[in-house]
Amino acid sequence: MKKSIVAIAVMSIGLGAAHAQEVVKLGSAAPLTGTISHLGKDLENGSRMAVDAVNAQGGADIGGKKVKFQLVGEDDQADPRTGTTVAQRLVDAGVKGVIGHLNSGTSIPASRIYDQGGVPQISPASTNPKLTQQNFKGVFRTIANDVQQGGALGTFAVKTLGATKVAIIDDRTAYGQGLADETDKAVKAAGAQVVAREFTTDKATDFNAILTKIRATNPDVIFFGGMDAQAGPMLRQLKQLGINAKFLTGDGGCSPEMIKLAGDAINSTTYCSMAGLPLDKMPGGAKFRADYKARFNGEVQLYAPYAYDAAMAIIKAMEKAGSVEPAKYLPELKKISFDGVTGNVSFDDKGDIKEGAVTMYQFKDGTWVAL
Repeated sequence: MKKSIVAIAVMSIGLGAAHAQEVVKLGSAAPLTGTISHLGKDLENGSRMAVDAVNAQGGADIGGKKVKFQLVGEDDQADPRTGTTVAQRLVDAGVKGVIGHLNSGTSIPASRIYDQGGVPQISPASTNPKLTQQNFKGVFRTIANDVQQGGALGTFAVKTLGATKVAIIDDRTAYGQGLADETDKAVKAAGAQVVAREFTTDKATDFNAILTKIRATNPDVIFFGGMDAQAGPMLRQLKQLGINAKFLTGDGGCSPEMIKLAGDAINSTTYCSMAGLPLDKMPGGAKFRADYKARFNGEVQLYAPYAYDAAMAIIKAMEKAGSVEPAKYLPELKKISFDGVTGNVSFDDKGDIKEGAVTMYQFKDGTWVAL
C-alpha cells in the first residue's frame, strides 16, 4: 500500500513539472535615477516591451517547451563603480543575458564582470569603440559606434555646415570624450581647423568659463560630446554670452528632453546625430511608437527600439539553440540575423551591429527633423 502511494506521489510531481512553465531572467542595466534617468528608463522600457511581447504569446519555444521571461532592472546611476556592482548583482541573480548598459563609461567596466560570469551583454546605447575591442566573446551592441558617428558629425560640420573653424567640448566620460575625439579627427580630415578643445563633467551646469574662452576663437560650429542634461543648459549659456556659432551634438543630446532643457535658446542652428534611422523610417518604427505610447503613456526618447531589438536577439538565439544557457546560445547569437524594429539585426566578428547607419537632425518647428 505504501509503495502505491509513493508511486502515485511521484507521478503527480512529474505531471506537475511537465505542466510547469520555466521562467528565465534577463537583466536590464541603465541609469534610473539622476539627470539622465529619462534615457535609462527609456532603455529599460524597450527591453520590457520585448519581454512582454514574447510572454503575451505564451512564451518562446525553446528546447521543446514554452519559456517565459522576467526582466530584472537595475539602476547603475551612470556611474562606473556602481555599474560593476550592478553587473555582479545581475550575474549573482542568475540572469541569462543582459540588455545594457546605457553609458559607455559603465558598459566597459561592467563587460568584464559579465565576461567572467559567462553572461552575454548587448548594449543598445554604448557607442565607444573600446566596448567591443576587448575580445570578450559575449559583448555586442545594436547601435552604431563612435567611429561611424564621429566621422559623420565631423564631415557634416565641414561639408554641410561649411565650418572652417570648429570648437569641441566633451564631458570627459568614455562616451563624450570618445565621440569628441572621433569628431576631431573627422573635422581635420575634412580640411577644417579645431580651434579649441575644452572639457567639463557629466555633472556640471555652469559652462560660462569654457564658453568665454571659446568665444575668443570665433568658431563657426561648436560640438559637444555629452548628454542632454549638459547640452541643454550649455545652449542657454551660449545665447546669454551672445555666441552665434552653430551647435552640434551626438545621440546623447538628440532627445526630446534636450529641447525642453534648452528652452528658447534652441533654434534652427542646432543639430544632432543619431545612430540608426529616424524612428518613423525604421521598419517597425511607427508601430513601436504607438505601442510604446499605449504602454507607458509617453514618447520614445532614444534607445528603446535598440533595447527591444537587443532583447529579441537574445531570445531568438535561445530559440535557435534550443537552450537558455549562455554557453549554448552564444554561438547562435554571434550569427543571428533577423528583421527588428530598427532594421536588420546581425553582428560582425567583434560584436558591432553590421548595418550601423547614422542620421543627422536639425531642430525645426519645435522638434528634431531628420535631414
